[in-house]
Amino acid sequence: MKAKVLRIAMVSLLIFGLMSSLSFAAAPEFKLRFGSLANPEDAHGKAMYVFADAVEKLSGGKVVVEVYPSGQLGTQKTTVLNVMQGTVDMCMTAASWLDTLVPYPPIGVFGAGYVFRDLEHVYRVMDGPIAQEMFEDIRQKSSLKVIDIWYLGTRQLNLKKKVGPVRTPEDLKGVMLRMPNTPAWLDLGRALGANPTPLGFGELYMALKTGVVDGQDNPLPTDLAAKFVEVTHYIVLTDHLIDTVYICINDKLWQTMPEEYQTYVKMAARLARYYNNYEKLLGEVELLDIFKKEYGMEIIVPDKDAFRENVKKMYTTKEFDERWGEGAYEKIQGYR
Repeated sequence: MKAKVLRIAMVSLLIFGLMSSLSFAAAPEFKLRFGSLANPEDAHGKAMYVFADAVEKLSGGKVVVEVYPSGQLGTQKTTVLNVMQGTVDMCMTAASWLDTLVPYPPIGVFGAGYVFRDLEHVYRVMDGPIAQEMFEDIRQKSSLKVIDIWYLGTRQLNLKKKVGPVRTPEDLKGVMLRMPNTPAWLDLGRALGANPTPLGFGELYMALKTGVVDGQDNPLPTDLAAKFVEVTHYIVLTDHLIDTVYICINDKLWQTMPEEYQTYVKMAARLARYYNNYEKLLGEVELLDIFKKEYGMEIIVPDKDAFRENVKKMYTTKEFDERWGEGAYEKIQGYR
């Protein structure tokens, strides 16, 4: 508890240290509605509020962010579409949704299994020409501007007891693994060896509890925040996707903001990224022990090489070369 209080205090001191000399205006010039499916108890849900607080302080109250977590402004799909149309200002989304909703298939490669080596590799790719050219294409096609990227976590398999221990892709045969309802996610479920079952995040807890699905994949902090650990038994440490979320704003709105305000929004998003990423990484270190001791879960270290090979067989085919660009999967894996 003391460590948590200290972390919050450190973030607060950083925010107030950056903005102590700024004064608040009587009324904001911009009110930004920021919607996502994030659970407010999860790190990226909390980071939305860190972002909002920092924007307001940096801008002296000229820019105010109203935070709507837990799908208050709609589903993942409708929130992204509404930001594209300008009826919502900001959203949190991912490569798989931009693949289908823009639509922009090349970005789907960022949601492929084992495409990234580690988090440092993720940010090298995202800050480099491959991702930046994609983001510019998306902006022009959809009016979605990516302003920052936050770590969601490394996705692991989370399964019900009836599935039994899973150590290879063959052990997943016939397992109904919940995946978001986009081609990229369903492809990933198949590549892992499971029977991917499309289902909305909000429906997942009850689907696991009642046996509609046999399991799901998410980062460990999400498993705890969404209480999936209450209705499952196994965590299988496949490390199959280093997952991120893209913080997007409607580009037409963005272009109406003075450059000074744009800078403040970017600074606040970066600050919130550091808060989010630290909390996520710390959670991944601490949670396995909590899962074992407090929830009686069984932790399995599988044959990750077998999973990598199974995934690679699927992604290095003509179908994916046509979708993402020839050799895109291997190009990103090898990017330095």
